[in-house]
Amino acid sequence: MRWFLLDRFEEFVRCRRATAIKAVTLAEEHLHDHVPGWAIVPNTLVLEGLAQTAGILVADAIDYRRQVVLAKVGVCEFHFDAMPGDVLRYEVELVELSEDGSVVQATSRVGGRPHGRAELFFGHLASGDSVPKLFSNEQFNRWLDNLRIYEVAREHDGTPVTRNRVRVPE
Repeated sequence: MRWFLLDRFEEFVRCRRATAIKAVTLAEEHLHDHVPGWAIVPNTLVLEGLAQTAGILVADAIDYRRQVVLAKVGVCEFHFDAMPGDVLRYEVELVELSEDGSVVQATSRVGGRPHGRAELFFGHLASGDSVPKLFSNEQFNRWLDNLRIYEVAREHDGTPVTRNRVRVPE
């Protein structure tokens, strides 16, 4: 099973920051399994949503030349549980970027209230590093379209990003 924990992007500034949204609904099976009788979003899945948002920002920043994988979670804290009816807002900012890795500061909010924060470290793996390909290029581009990234994506100077087709490393 693949977990898609983003519904759409609201902001995407290349090499700088991104904001994505996830609406929490009762239809999500994992809400009922985490704490029986109490439907809450496991914080590990909020962290995964933050990592997915940040991972796309980082991959775009390195022009999708390498696979981006979450390597380490530094500081990570949550203040309360997200529940059905909540809308999680994932805000990520690229702090450091090199050819081999990156650092991202990530926060989650619910209704404008600070919900959680994390420092995420990503590794950038070359195609020869025995990393399985998770998506075909077509699937990945369709996912980006569904997330409405091209509707909000901007260059550093504020000009719109043109719809370019990403080539995920083989």
